[in-house]
Amino acid sequence: MLRLCALAALLAATPTLARDITVEAGPNAQERLQGALLDAKPGDVVRIGAGRFELTDGLSLDVRGVTVRGAGPDKTVLSFKGQLGAGEGLLVTSDDVVLRDFAVEDSKGDGIKSKGADRIVYKNVRVEWTGGPKASNGAYGVYPVESSDVLIDGVTVKGASDAGIYVGQSNKIIVRNSTAMFNVAGIEIENSGHADVHDNLATHNTGGILVFDLPALPRRGEGHVSVRNNKVVDNDTPNFAPKGNTVATVPTGTGVLIMAENDVLVANNELSGNGTANIMVVAYRQPFEDKGYDPLPRNITIQPNKHGRAGFAPAMPGGVQLAAALGGTLPPIFWDGTGGAEVKLVVNDSVPVLSLGLALGAPIETARPDMPKLAGAAPAPLPPVKLSDAMEAAAR
Repeated sequence: MLRLCALAALLAATPTLARDITVEAGPNAQERLQGALLDAKPGDVVRIGAGRFELTDGLSLDVRGVTVRGAGPDKTVLSFKGQLGAGEGLLVTSDDVVLRDFAVEDSKGDGIKSKGADRIVYKNVRVEWTGGPKASNGAYGVYPVESSDVLIDGVTVKGASDAGIYVGQSNKIIVRNSTAMFNVAGIEIENSGHADVHDNLATHNTGGILVFDLPALPRRGEGHVSVRNNKVVDNDTPNFAPKGNTVATVPTGTGVLIMAENDVLVANNELSGNGTANIMVVAYRQPFEDKGYDPLPRNITIQPNKHGRAGFAPAMPGGVQLAAALGGTLPPIFWDGTGGAEVKLVVNDSVPVLSLGLALGAPIETARPDMPKLAGAAPAPLPPVKLSDAMEAAAR
């Protein structure tokens, strides 16, 4: 009897063998695909075959340790053009999930959202609104939020009415080798900490790469964000965000925008064709009641970048008049000047910086334009963001 009990305990402790659950395109795709996501167990791979899956409702996954894998982002397409509700295309709420090699098109809400999902990998995924930039498009393409350990690698997003690739209220983040086009914000790191955004292409967005810290959110940003080795060019799409959204204020033609975040490095990027500015550093200027919120950007370092044409079509308030006064264009780097020396902005770049010298909350008419010399000793390098070997293996 004792031996039988011990054997039963051993069997109960042994994980179920991982399975491949294959779902092919065809009739009843909605029920079959959602059924596979519900039936999956930790370690399983849900394999979505090549073809177009016409879906009428959002999908959800709440099982840890599952891989969802298609045949490629141009071969496996989850189309939500016929979606009846307004939610996400795919919602993930479990840890240790890998999403790879498929596309999500025309979701009514966000393309793929993961919430509270730690150690999540987005690999070789495409999210697109095929009708082009429209305010009625979903807000976010890929949208991990409230998570730790996030890897976004080889992702493409087009047409998001807020941000194409967005990571919010999270920690330990890598965004690499990805493309954001025709979104309002191409790539956005918001109220997060310890992020490395590198080797991406952000083009034809309203703004290319945004690093924000906003008030009245459950988590405040911890900063330590590196923006390096990216190509941020020709961000010229008119802002199509719904009115009232924070990104609705982003000027068309913004390359890299840092607002109210601390310990940010911008280095070794290719920046050109951004009509307002290649790099903008600004305070949060809207009224707020969050007593613990700091609206100033702090400890911002701009190391050498490769600058092309910029400032030729400034879309910020008063920008056209200011450019005319400066000979027709604005310098590639713009600072609102709020906070003065308290901000600790160090610019070791080879191009001029325009400062407006604005007080917090003051209107643009009170600006005192200046071109200060902000070069100085660079601070210690930001600590590297290292994710687990298992996450890196899943992205290969």
